[in-house]
Amino acid sequence: METKKYASYAEIDRELEILKLEKEINYNKLILSFEKTKESITPEKIVNGFISSYTDYFSNSYTTILQTVLPYVLGWFINKKRGN
Repeated sequence: METKKYASYAEIDRELEILKLEKEINYNKLILSFEKTKESITPEKIVNGFISSYTDYFSNSYTTILQTVLPYVLGWFINKKRGN
């Protein structure tokens, strides 16, 4: 990193003020991120996220599941009707 050269104390003060504001903004972003993370780790949201991920998985593969399971269910039902 190259050393900056300042022509006056006013430039130094302005640069320090900018750095102070950037530090404050980054600190507030960190606090906000921490709060959002804390809110997202509640048991209710964890369970909802878990359920929604499985719901998405099963809704996308619904026809595949039906095609796989339906013959077994029909076979079982037909055998049960016959009394086997």
